Amino acid sequence: MFDDFESAHIDTGEAQIFIRAAGSGPGLLLLHGFPETHLMWRDVALKLANRFSVVCADLRGYGKSSCPPSYPDHAPYAKRAMAADLAALMTKLGFSRFMVAGHDRGGRVAYRLALDHPDRIEKLAVLDIIPTADAWDRADARLALGYWPWSLLAQPEPLPETIMAAAAEAIVDNALGGWGSSPAAFPAEVRQAYMEALRDPAHVHAICEEYRAAATLDREHDHADQAAGRRIGCPVLVLWSGHGALAEWYAREGGPLALWREWADNVSGGPMPGGHFFPEEAPAETAARLGDFLLPATGRRPR
Repeated sequence: MFDDFESAHIDTGEAQIFIRAAGSGPGLLLLHGFPETHLMWRDVALKLANRFSVVCADLRGYGKSSCPPSYPDHAPYAKRAMAADLAALMTKLGFSRFMVAGHDRGGRVAYRLALDHPDRIEKLAVLDIIPTADAWDRADARLALGYWPWSLLAQPEPLPETIMAAAAEAIVDNALGGWGSSPAAFPAEVRQAYMEALRDPAHVHAICEEYRAAATLDREHDHADQAAGRRIGCPVLVLWSGHGALAEWYAREGGPLALWREWADNVSGGPMPGGHFFPEEAPAETAARLGDFLLPATGRRPR
Protein backbone atom coordinates (compact mmCIF):
# COMPACT_ATOMS: atom_id res chain seq x y z
CA MET A 1 0.00 0.00 0.00
CA PHE A 2 3.01 2.30 0.44
CA ASP A 3 5.13 1.40 -2.56
CA ASP A 4 8.50 3.18 -2.54
CA PHE A 5 7.93 4.56 0.98
CA GLU A 6 10.64 3.92 3.55
CA SER A 7 9.61 2.94 7.07
CA ALA A 8 11.38 3.72 10.33
CA HIS A 9 10.96 4.18 14.06
CA ILE A 10 12.22 7.62 15.12
CA ASP A 11 13.25 8.30 18.72
CA THR A 12 11.77 11.67 19.71
CA GLY A 13 13.05 11.59 23.27
CA GLU A 14 9.83 10.46 24.93
CA ALA A 15 8.44 8.09 22.29
CA GLN A 16 9.33 5.93 19.33
CA ILE A 17 7.26 7.23 16.42
CA PHE A 18 6.69 4.96 13.43
CA ILE A 19 6.73 6.65 10.04
CA ARG A 20 6.55 5.97 6.35
CA ALA A 21 8.23 8.58 4.17
CA ALA A 22 8.83 9.24 0.49
CA GLY A 23 8.96 11.96 -2.11
CA SER A 24 10.86 15.18 -2.66
CA GLY A 25 10.11 18.84 -2.13
CA PRO A 26 8.91 20.70 0.95
CA GLY A 27 8.12 18.69 4.05
CA LEU A 28 4.53 17.57 4.62
CA LEU A 29 3.48 15.70 7.75
CA LEU A 30 0.23 13.70 7.56
CA LEU A 31 -1.53 12.71 10.80
CA HIS A 32 -4.31 10.14 11.23
CA GLY A 33 -7.41 9.87 13.40
CA PHE A 34 -9.28 7.20 15.39
CA PRO A 35 -9.55 4.25 14.92
CA GLU A 36 -7.05 4.59 12.12
CA THR A 37 -3.28 4.59 11.81
CA HIS A 38 -0.95 6.14 9.21
CA LEU A 39 -2.53 3.65 6.76
CA MET A 40 -5.44 6.06 6.25
CA TRP A 41 -3.14 8.15 4.02
CA ARG A 42 -2.17 5.23 1.75
CA ASP A 43 -3.73 6.69 -1.41
CA VAL A 44 -3.43 10.41 -0.62
CA ALA A 45 0.27 10.11 0.25
CA LEU A 46 1.10 8.39 -3.03
CA LYS A 47 -0.52 11.23 -4.96
CA LEU A 48 1.32 13.92 -2.97
CA ALA A 49 4.79 12.35 -2.95
CA ASN A 50 5.61 13.79 -6.38
CA ARG A 51 5.34 17.33 -4.97
CA PHE A 52 6.27 16.95 -1.31
CA SER A 53 8.55 15.07 1.04
CA VAL A 54 5.66 13.20 2.65
CA VAL A 55 5.90 11.82 6.19
CA CYS A 56 3.02 9.66 7.46
CA ALA A 57 3.31 9.12 11.21
CA ASP A 58 1.54 7.00 13.78
CA LEU A 59 0.72 9.22 16.76
CA ARG A 60 2.14 8.11 20.09
CA GLY A 61 -0.07 5.36 21.47
CA TYR A 62 -1.42 4.46 18.03
CA GLY A 63 -0.43 1.96 15.34
CA LYS A 64 3.22 0.96 15.52
CA SER A 65 4.36 3.88 17.67
CA SER A 66 5.27 3.38 21.32
CA CYS A 67 3.04 3.97 24.33
CA PRO A 68 4.82 6.11 26.94
CA PRO A 69 3.53 5.64 30.50
CA SER A 70 0.78 8.04 31.49
CA TYR A 71 0.05 10.07 34.62
CA PRO A 72 -3.13 10.79 36.56
CA ASP A 73 -3.54 14.11 34.72
CA HIS A 74 -3.14 12.34 31.31
CA ALA A 75 -0.45 14.88 30.28
CA PRO A 76 1.63 12.37 28.23
CA TYR A 77 -1.37 12.03 25.90
CA ALA A 78 -2.37 15.67 25.69
CA LYS A 79 -2.06 17.09 22.20
CA ARG A 80 0.78 19.28 23.50
CA ALA A 81 2.92 16.21 24.22
CA MET A 82 1.94 14.56 20.95
CA ALA A 83 2.77 17.73 19.02
CA ALA A 84 6.16 17.90 20.71
CA ASP A 85 6.87 14.36 19.46
CA LEU A 86 6.24 15.43 15.92
CA ALA A 87 8.22 18.66 16.11
CA ALA A 88 11.18 16.58 17.29
CA LEU A 89 10.49 13.99 14.59
CA MET A 90 10.59 16.54 11.79
CA THR A 91 13.78 18.07 13.19
CA LYS A 92 15.45 14.67 13.09
CA LEU A 93 14.31 14.26 9.49
CA GLY A 94 15.92 17.58 8.57
CA PHE A 95 12.88 19.86 8.34
CA SER A 96 13.22 23.10 10.25
CA ARG A 97 9.88 24.19 8.80
CA PHE A 98 7.13 22.05 7.33
CA MET A 99 3.45 21.79 6.53
CA VAL A 100 0.99 19.57 8.36
CA ALA A 101 -2.40 18.06 7.60
CA GLY A 102 -4.38 16.11 10.18
CA HIS A 103 -7.68 14.26 10.14
CA ASP A 104 -9.82 13.73 13.24
CA ARG A 105 -7.46 13.22 16.25
CA GLY A 106 -4.52 14.04 14.01
CA GLY A 107 -6.13 17.37 13.18
CA ARG A 108 -6.14 18.21 16.88
CA VAL A 109 -2.44 17.43 17.13
CA ALA A 110 -1.83 19.43 13.94
CA TYR A 111 -3.41 22.66 15.17
CA ARG A 112 -1.65 22.27 18.53
CA LEU A 113 1.61 22.08 16.56
CA ALA A 114 0.71 25.37 14.89
CA LEU A 115 -0.06 27.00 18.26
CA ASP A 116 2.87 25.63 20.26
CA HIS A 117 5.50 25.68 17.48
CA PRO A 118 4.46 28.60 15.26
CA ASP A 119 7.96 29.07 13.85
CA ARG A 120 7.92 25.51 12.51
CA ILE A 121 4.58 25.35 10.68
CA GLU A 122 4.21 26.96 7.24
CA LYS A 123 0.66 25.83 6.51
CA LEU A 124 -1.98 23.83 8.37
CA ALA A 125 -4.86 21.69 7.11
CA VAL A 126 -7.50 20.32 9.50
CA LEU A 127 -9.92 17.67 8.23
CA ASP A 128 -13.42 17.20 9.67
CA ILE A 129 -12.86 18.80 13.04
CA ILE A 130 -13.50 21.99 14.96
CA PRO A 131 -11.20 23.00 17.85
CA THR A 132 -11.43 20.72 20.88
CA ALA A 133 -12.61 23.39 23.33
CA ASP A 134 -15.28 24.55 20.89
CA ALA A 135 -16.55 20.99 20.46
CA TRP A 136 -16.78 20.40 24.22
CA ASP A 137 -18.23 23.82 24.97
CA ARG A 138 -21.02 23.14 22.46
CA ALA A 139 -21.47 19.46 23.33
CA ASP A 140 -25.01 18.14 23.53
CA ALA A 141 -26.85 14.88 22.99
CA ARG A 142 -25.83 14.86 19.32
CA LEU A 143 -22.14 14.68 20.20
CA ALA A 144 -22.66 12.19 23.04
CA LEU A 145 -24.66 9.83 20.85
CA GLY A 146 -23.22 10.54 17.41
CA TYR A 147 -19.52 10.57 18.28
CA TRP A 148 -19.56 8.11 21.16
CA PRO A 149 -15.73 7.81 21.51
CA TRP A 150 -15.64 11.34 22.95
CA SER A 151 -17.65 10.36 26.01
CA LEU A 152 -17.06 6.60 26.23
CA LEU A 153 -13.28 6.53 25.85
CA ALA A 154 -12.84 9.47 28.22
CA GLN A 155 -14.39 7.52 31.11
CA PRO A 156 -12.09 6.46 33.97
CA GLU A 157 -10.16 3.25 33.47
CA PRO A 158 -10.63 0.35 33.16
CA LEU A 159 -14.16 0.48 31.70
CA PRO A 160 -13.35 1.84 28.20
CA GLU A 161 -10.16 -0.24 27.97
CA THR A 162 -12.11 -3.39 28.78
CA ILE A 163 -14.81 -2.63 26.24
CA MET A 164 -12.42 -1.71 23.44
CA ALA A 165 -10.09 -4.67 23.93
CA ALA A 166 -13.04 -7.09 23.98
CA ALA A 167 -14.81 -5.60 20.97
CA ALA A 168 -12.12 -4.29 18.63
CA GLU A 169 -13.87 -5.61 15.53
CA ALA A 170 -17.23 -4.13 16.50
CA ILE A 171 -15.66 -0.75 17.29
CA VAL A 172 -13.81 -0.53 13.99
CA ASP A 173 -16.82 -1.69 11.99
CA ASN A 174 -19.11 0.76 13.77
CA ALA A 175 -16.78 3.67 13.18
CA LEU A 176 -15.88 2.93 9.57
CA GLY A 177 -19.47 2.09 8.67
CA GLY A 178 -20.91 5.14 10.39
CA TRP A 179 -20.41 8.91 10.50
CA GLY A 180 -21.57 9.12 6.89
CA SER A 181 -18.84 6.91 5.44
CA SER A 182 -19.10 3.85 3.23
CA PRO A 183 -17.55 0.55 4.43
CA ALA A 184 -16.54 -0.16 0.82
CA ALA A 185 -13.77 2.45 1.13
CA PHE A 186 -11.80 0.25 3.52
CA PRO A 187 -10.04 -2.84 2.12
CA ALA A 188 -10.07 -5.93 4.32
CA GLU A 189 -6.35 -5.67 5.10
CA VAL A 190 -6.78 -2.06 6.24
CA ARG A 191 -9.71 -2.92 8.49
CA GLN A 192 -7.69 -5.79 9.92
CA ALA A 193 -4.73 -3.51 10.65
CA TYR A 194 -7.00 -1.06 12.48
CA MET A 195 -8.46 -3.91 14.53
CA GLU A 196 -5.06 -5.33 15.43
CA ALA A 197 -4.01 -1.94 16.79
CA LEU A 198 -6.98 -2.09 19.18
CA ARG A 199 -6.16 -5.55 20.49
CA ASP A 200 -2.93 -4.56 22.23
CA PRO A 201 -3.60 -3.55 25.87
CA ALA A 202 -0.88 -0.89 25.91
CA HIS A 203 -2.25 0.82 22.81
CA VAL A 204 -5.83 0.53 24.03
CA HIS A 205 -4.90 2.25 27.28
CA ALA A 206 -2.92 4.94 25.43
CA ILE A 207 -5.83 5.72 23.13
CA CYS A 208 -8.20 6.04 26.08
CA GLU A 209 -5.68 8.32 27.79
CA GLU A 210 -5.63 10.50 24.67
CA TYR A 211 -9.42 10.86 24.84
CA ARG A 212 -9.23 11.60 28.57
CA ALA A 213 -6.65 14.30 27.85
CA ALA A 214 -8.93 15.78 25.20
CA ALA A 215 -11.73 16.10 27.75
CA THR A 216 -9.46 17.79 30.30
CA LEU A 217 -6.01 19.17 29.51
CA ASP A 218 -6.61 19.82 25.82
CA ARG A 219 -9.66 21.91 26.68
CA GLU A 220 -7.65 23.80 29.28
CA HIS A 221 -4.85 24.48 26.81
CA ASP A 222 -7.30 25.76 24.22
CA HIS A 223 -9.04 28.01 26.73
CA ALA A 224 -5.69 29.36 27.92
CA ASP A 225 -4.74 30.20 24.33
CA GLN A 226 -8.03 32.00 23.81
CA ALA A 227 -7.65 33.96 27.06
CA ALA A 228 -4.13 35.00 26.05
CA GLY A 229 -5.23 36.00 22.55
CA ARG A 230 -2.93 33.41 21.00
CA ARG A 231 -3.85 32.60 17.40
CA ILE A 232 -2.70 30.38 14.55
CA GLY A 233 -0.46 32.54 12.40
CA CYS A 234 -0.09 30.39 9.29
CA PRO A 235 -2.70 29.86 6.54
CA VAL A 236 -5.31 27.26 7.48
CA LEU A 237 -7.31 24.95 5.20
CA VAL A 238 -10.50 23.52 6.70
CA LEU A 239 -12.16 20.56 4.96
CA TRP A 240 -15.19 18.66 6.21
CA SER A 241 -17.65 15.99 5.15
CA GLY A 242 -20.26 17.43 2.83
CA HIS A 243 -23.00 15.39 4.49
CA GLY A 244 -21.47 14.92 7.93
CA ALA A 245 -22.08 16.41 11.33
CA LEU A 246 -19.93 19.55 11.19
CA ALA A 247 -21.88 21.38 8.53
CA GLU A 248 -25.21 20.59 10.20
CA TRP A 249 -24.39 20.93 13.90
CA TYR A 250 -22.62 24.28 13.68
CA ALA A 251 -24.74 26.01 11.06
CA ARG A 252 -25.96 28.56 13.61
CA GLU A 253 -22.35 29.61 14.25
CA GLY A 254 -21.68 29.98 10.53
CA GLY A 255 -20.24 26.51 9.99
CA PRO A 256 -16.67 25.21 10.45
CA LEU A 257 -15.03 28.15 8.67
CA ALA A 258 -16.58 30.66 11.05
CA LEU A 259 -15.41 28.67 14.07
CA TRP A 260 -11.86 28.38 12.77
CA ARG A 261 -11.75 32.09 11.99
CA GLU A 262 -11.98 32.64 15.73
CA TRP A 263 -8.56 30.98 15.88
CA ALA A 264 -6.80 32.18 12.74
CA ASP A 265 -6.94 35.09 10.29
CA ASN A 266 -6.18 33.25 7.04
CA VAL A 267 -8.79 30.48 6.79
CA SER A 268 -10.24 28.86 3.67
CA GLY A 269 -11.86 25.57 2.76
CA GLY A 270 -15.13 23.81 2.14
CA PRO A 271 -17.05 20.53 2.13
CA MET A 272 -15.75 17.30 0.62
CA PRO A 273 -17.47 14.26 -0.90
CA GLY A 274 -17.87 11.36 1.47
CA GLY A 275 -18.41 10.98 5.17
CA HIS A 276 -16.12 11.55 8.13
CA PHE A 277 -13.41 9.37 6.59
CA PHE A 278 -13.40 11.22 3.26
CA PRO A 279 -9.59 10.99 2.83
CA GLU A 280 -10.08 7.23 2.42
CA GLU A 281 -13.32 7.52 0.45
CA ALA A 282 -12.20 10.31 -1.89
CA PRO A 283 -8.38 10.25 -1.94
CA ALA A 284 -7.99 11.92 -5.33
CA GLU A 285 -10.18 14.85 -4.34
CA THR A 286 -8.49 15.10 -0.94
CA ALA A 287 -4.99 15.05 -2.42
CA ALA A 288 -5.97 17.70 -4.96
CA ARG A 289 -7.39 20.05 -2.32
CA LEU A 290 -4.38 19.60 -0.08
CA GLY A 291 -1.87 19.98 -2.87
CA ASP A 292 -3.46 23.11 -4.30
CA PHE A 293 -3.54 24.74 -0.87
CA LEU A 294 -0.17 23.65 0.45
CA LEU A 295 1.83 24.27 -2.69
CA PRO A 296 0.02 26.05 -5.55
CA ALA A 297 1.43 25.38 -8.99
CA THR A 298 2.99 28.85 -9.13
CA GLY A 299 4.59 28.45 -5.74
CA ARG A 300 6.54 25.23 -6.13
CA ARG A 301 9.93 25.30 -4.53
CA PRO A 302 12.67 22.80 -3.69
CA ARG A 303 13.11 21.35 -0.23
